[in-house]
Amino acid sequence: MSADNQLTRAQRDDLRTIAAMIVPASDEHKVPGADDPAIQADILATLGRDAKLVTAALDHLARLAGQPLAELDAARRDAVAQELRKQGGAAAATLVRVVLQCYYRDDRVLRSLGLELRAPFPNGYVLPDGDWSLLDPVKARSGTLRRAP
Repeated sequence: MSADNQLTRAQRDDLRTIAAMIVPASDEHKVPGADDPAIQADILATLGRDAKLVTAALDHLARLAGQPLAELDAARRDAVAQELRKQGGAAAATLVRVVLQCYYRDDRVLRSLGLELRAPFPNGYVLPDGDWSLLDPVKARSGTLRRAP
């Protein structure tokens, strides 16, 4: 479910600002910040069941800031973020989780971590179709019987 229609313009702006504070861009590591347009689009596109808690966190952030977060000086912005961290509870934790989840699945970030853009396989190789030899140790074990409740 897309959050484009669920979040106001001010909430999207605050989301972009707080995301940049959570994960700033790094020229040294050649990675974008979490405020990157592609990462923000991913956040908005996949918010789904977390939309209510993220909206609550953004509303709490707006009350603490008293104005758009981006318009605050850096020291005040940091103070507001620390206050959200202390008072925000599950909503603030969900906001951070959503930002980090979308950030760390971005292809540029995965490459910077030395990860390949594919599902991991044993020893880094794709298993040939029909090769079930990895299951031999499991098959060699005796069966485990358990009573059903």
